Amino acid sequence: MPLVPTGELVTRAAAARSAVAAFNVITLEHIEAVIAGAESAGAPVVLQVSENAVKFRYGRLLPLARAAVAAAEGAGVPVSLHLDHVQSDDLLRQAPDAGFGSVMYDAARLPYTDNLAATRAATDWAHDQGLWIEAELGQIGGKDGSPPLDAHAPGARTDPARARDFVAGTGVDGLAVAIGSVHAMTTRTARLDHGLLKRLSAALPVPLVLHGSSGVPDDALVAAVAGGIAKVNVGTALNAAMTGAIRAFLAANPEAVDSRKYLSVGRDAMAREVTRIIGVIARTPA
Repeated sequence: MPLVPTGELVTRAAAARSAVAAFNVITLEHIEAVIAGAESAGAPVVLQVSENAVKFRYGRLLPLARAAVAAAEGAGVPVSLHLDHVQSDDLLRQAPDAGFGSVMYDAARLPYTDNLAATRAATDWAHDQGLWIEAELGQIGGKDGSPPLDAHAPGARTDPARARDFVAGTGVDGLAVAIGSVHAMTTRTARLDHGLLKRLSAALPVPLVLHGSSGVPDDALVAAVAGGIAKVNVGTALNAAMTGAIRAFLAANPEAVDSRKYLSVGRDAMAREVTRIIGVIARTPA
């Protein structure tokens, strides 16, 4: 089926007090696994390509993007394509022609006023192109000279009043917030601040996004969705599933050289993890 706009999936999820799962993809095997896992779960899904993934692919966006579009068009569930953690304005401007329906513009490294101005400019451009745009606000720098922290930095917390002003000043469609999750966690031990999430949800008129969800325990993830998270970003959990499966296969088959044999094992492991995570997100809190 044709690509579905990310904004449509997120808006629908937010209205239902549920969330759509968004998985970062690096290879064609990631793309195929995410779609297969979503089909098994019977749920829509977001394919995310990060700026770091583009750098890994020799700085070329189109090869992976074209593969994602082709795979999505053959999917049995709604699929959207999202360009994630974009810091380069040049990369941002490649999004529409590459098939992306949304972008996450990441200026969180900048001082607050600069973040707001850069994100406002990116939002104006994105909306002119018909793109849904997500930004993030972690913890702004302090008067003591402490630097700003992005939404998934250890210890960062998003202030609801500042977030409300940021959303109003930038016009973004969704906001990633800092409530205790951290990128690239390989243990599921993140402790979310559900009280802060409740205040953020009450203060903000846009859907909220949780980054770094691989490190969040299942029950906390269920509670986060119930508390207002409408888009759940996952990356490391897929890489861990793939790597673990391939490592086990090669240990049991040290003579193997045909990459299709171990890549298929890794792809299947990722697909199972996608199905599992989507099932967690769909759970009703106990």
